[in-house]
Amino acid sequence: MVDLGRLAEAARFDLSCACGGTGRTRGDLGQWIFPAALPGGRTIPVLKVAQASTCERDCAYCALRAGRDSPDRSLSPDELARAFDRMHRAGSVDGLFLTSAIRGGPVATMDRLLATSEILRRRHGFRGYIHLKIIPGCERAQVEHAVRIATRVSVNLEVPSAEHLEAVCPRKGFDAELMTAMRWIADLIQARAGSARSHTTQFVVGASTETDREIVLKAGELYTQYGLARAYYSKFAPVAGTPLENRPPAPFIREHRLYQADFLMRRYGFAASEIPFESDGCLSRDRDPKESWAALNPSLFPTEVNTAPREVLLRVPGLGPVSVDRILARRREASIRSVEDLGVHGRLARKAGRFLLFDGKRMEGQQVEIAY
Repeated sequence: MVDLGRLAEAARFDLSCACGGTGRTRGDLGQWIFPAALPGGRTIPVLKVAQASTCERDCAYCALRAGRDSPDRSLSPDELARAFDRMHRAGSVDGLFLTSAIRGGPVATMDRLLATSEILRRRHGFRGYIHLKIIPGCERAQVEHAVRIATRVSVNLEVPSAEHLEAVCPRKGFDAELMTAMRWIADLIQARAGSARSHTTQFVVGASTETDREIVLKAGELYTQYGLARAYYSKFAPVAGTPLENRPPAPFIREHRLYQADFLMRRYGFAASEIPFESDGCLSRDRDPKESWAALNPSLFPTEVNTAPREVLLRVPGLGPVSVDRILARRREASIRSVEDLGVHGRLARKAGRFLLFDGKRMEGQQVEIAY
C-alpha cells in the first residue's frame, strides 16, 4: 500500500484539524499518524490522509495543483476504508482526518469521501472520530450527509475575502462555494442535525496580500456568526513548480501572532475589533497582542488582583485562563500579597506583576507608570 503513504504525505498541507507535530509517528507503510485533540480535549492518534493527491484546480500556492509535475495517487473508498480498518484493529490509530484533491468535480470528489466514511461506519463498524473535509462546490445534500456521519467537518477559506481568493484561487468561489458551505454547516450543527458537533477552517497566511487585520476580522466573524470551533493559520511557504514559487515565505512570527490573537478571541473574551494592529494592518512583531492592547489602555492598570473580576484578570498580560482560575481560588482562601502567590512563575510572573496591585501595593521594583 505504497499509495497510502503518498496520500498521507499529500494531506500534510491541510492544518484544519487539531493535529500537532509533537509525537507523530510513521507507521509500517509510511503513513503519518498524528496526535489529535478531540473537541472534548482528549488526544488520540489520527491518520491524516488524502483520498486523491492531484487536483484539477490550479490554486497558485498549492503543491497538488493542476499542471504541476507530481505523482498522481488515489485510493478507492473501499481500499482506503480497509487500510484504515486494519490500522485501527492493530491499535495504530483511533481516528481519521480525510481530505482530498478535487478530481472529477467537487460533487464526485465529495461522494468518494462520504463513501469511505460510510464503509467505515457500516461495514467495518467504526464508531470513532472522523473529521471530513467539505469540498468547495459540493451540494448541500452532501454537506448534510457529512454532518450526519462525521464527528467534525471543515471547509478551508484559505484567505479572508473574495478579492484575495481571486488572486490565488481563481477557480474557487468565495461566496458561492466557501461561505455558502460555511453557512450550511453552521445551520446544521446548530440544529444538531447529525453527529458533527463542531467545524473548523484554515487560512494560508501570506499567499496573497491580505493583512493580519483582514484575517482576524474574518475569523472573528466566523466565531460570532457561524459558530466556528477554531481557525488554523498556516504560514505560506513557496512550492517549486507553482506560480508563487518565488514569493517569499511568510515569517513564522506572523503565524504565531495570529494564533495569539485567535486565543484572545476564543478564550480571553476579546472581540475581533479590540485586537490592536500597526498602521499597516499587521499585528506587532515586537510584542504579543495582549501586551499591545494593554499599552493602549493604561487607565485600567495596575488592577487589584484580590478584587478584579475574572474578565479583567484575563486581560492582564502574562495571565491565562488556568492561572486566572487558580488566582480566583487562592484569593477565596487568603489575600494574594506577592507575585509568588499568583501560582505563575518566571517571565510570565514578572510580566503579570507589572499590571497588578497586591493589597493595594505594587510589585517590588515596579515602575509607577507601566513602561513599554
